[in-house]
Amino acid sequence: MAKTKKKEEEVIDFTKPEKVTDVQLKKIQSMVDRINQTQMNIGQLEARKHQALHFLAGVNDELTLMQQELEKDYGTNDVNIQDGTINYPKENGEVNS
Repeated sequence: MAKTKKKEEEVIDFTKPEKVTDVQLKKIQSMVDRINQTQMNIGQLEARKHQALHFLAGVNDELTLMQQELEKDYGTNDVNIQDGTINYPKENGEVNS
């Protein structure tokens, strides 16, 4: 067996490699780089998602205010968003005017 003694009692085994091959190292580095890049992309997407959710919440708040305004002005906030027709609540089978 290829063993040598170094400084009383310390034995070094030369049959075990100390490093992976250059090809293996490059593959490992490439995989770690791809993982890091993907994690960074996910972080960017999450940040954009967060911004989009805040934007959506703001628009929903605006819609709520508009509905309150319509309710105050017309007694209802039921409006056909295609043509603007107000759908008044029916009372005794007749539409309010």
